[in-house]
Amino acid sequence: MNKSELRKDVLKARGSLSPGEVAEKSKRILRRVLSLEEFQRARTLMAYVDFRNEVQTGALIMESMARGKRVAVPLTDVASKRLVPSLLLDFPGDLAPGTWDILEPRPECLRPLEPEELDLVIVPGVAFDLQGNRLGYGGGFYDRFLPRTRPDTVWLALAFEVQIRPHILTGPHDCPVHILVTEERVVYTR
Repeated sequence: MNKSELRKDVLKARGSLSPGEVAEKSKRILRRVLSLEEFQRARTLMAYVDFRNEVQTGALIMESMARGKRVAVPLTDVASKRLVPSLLLDFPGDLAPGTWDILEPRPECLRPLEPEELDLVIVPGVAFDLQGNRLGYGGGFYDRFLPRTRPDTVWLALAFEVQIRPHILTGPHDCPVHILVTEERVVYTR
């Protein structure tokens, strides 16, 4: 199965989850993330804002802010093909629908952080394997962004079990994640 077929297959499987299943599985994933030493140690993190049946990140963002962590969300700069981490002060008040209708910082709420400031990056994806390889949405935004973080920054992916596949074909620029968290398990991949 090529990347395009795999992407379509996994998106269909994820899309078939009911809103109740997505919420319940997301809560289980959140509990696992909150218990991770890597999360507890992180002082500054970037998390994607979920859409289209992705693992929900709103509760993780709010809990992180409540614990005094600095939380950034990505602004997608399509023209430059890059992600800009922006510090949140008010969730979801700082956000409005942006690129591809995903919630992003409103222009007046853009507070850019340098990638090197991040201790932890919550990485989205369509499909993952147990080696940490990920299949994204095809834009390469995270594969260009992640190498700009510090060498000790932890890249953590959230996924439902239906998104785990035996093998993800990778290219030379693909960045595998360090930790994969599903509703069933935590997998350390490095």
